[in-house]
Amino acid sequence: MNNFITRTITSVLFVAVLVGCILWNPISYGVLFTLITALAVHEFITIINASGRSSANARISALGGAYLFLASMTYAINGMDLRIFLPYVVLMLYLTVSELYYHKESPLGSWAFTMMSQMYVAMPFAMLNTVAFHRMTATSALQDAGDAAFQSVAYNPILPLSIFVFIWLSDAGAYCIGSLIGRHKLFERISPKKTWEGSIGGGLVALLVALLIAHFFPFMSTLQWLGLALVIVIFSTWGDLSESMIKRRLGIKDTGNILPGHGGILDRFDSALLAIPAAAVYLYALTL
Repeated sequence: MNNFITRTITSVLFVAVLVGCILWNPISYGVLFTLITALAVHEFITIINASGRSSANARISALGGAYLFLASMTYAINGMDLRIFLPYVVLMLYLTVSELYYHKESPLGSWAFTMMSQMYVAMPFAMLNTVAFHRMTATSALQDAGDAAFQSVAYNPILPLSIFVFIWLSDAGAYCIGSLIGRHKLFERISPKKTWEGSIGGGLVALLVALLIAHFFPFMSTLQWLGLALVIVIFSTWGDLSESMIKRRLGIKDTGNILPGHGGILDRFDSALLAIPAAAVYLYALTL
């Protein structure tokens, strides 16, 4: 019962902070996800180092991830030239070259997992900016959905928030329906508790929510909202399974303990690591 209460309180606070910061303004959104990116990268490197597979620099990797998010946000807002990413490139070069001067047993592991921390963890959060910010040439309905930000760009909080809403509700639906009628294992080798019935049920919940969102936020058509929900459900499931595979290989239950009752940052954003890039590609494809 104590664990249930702890998990509930953490969940309520977590959702309140995430939703509040996304909806408030671009600054609160940027501050929150810069922090989340840094913590997630640091957490990833820490669990890999603890397994003995590498001895990468967790702090500098986290700094690189945070800068990548801020640089991509700045680029999305005012269209600065690509030189804004040069400090990030320099930081990655440092992390690579520095391994030449350390007498470590696993320099290749450190190189590999440092780059993986950026590609697998930092880059998806950075791509969230391509979802959140739009040029003012978009439709007026799209502009009305969010606050104007920095002259030429509209900040639309509904799109990034919808990604997490679809993930949360599909997960909740999958858990409830899977607990009731789940019989056929989805991917027993990696996640024994997931079932096809639960996953399909969670997907249907997300599609129903997409219909509701389409009614209140018609800057995309109902069919486009349904497509977004479907993309997120599929890729969030793969994202969850991917981290389950990592944790199973490392022999750990949680990636951290920063969120009481829920584990680490990666435990809460594992589904989003594949869902965000997939959603960004889907939304970009709609504009072609």
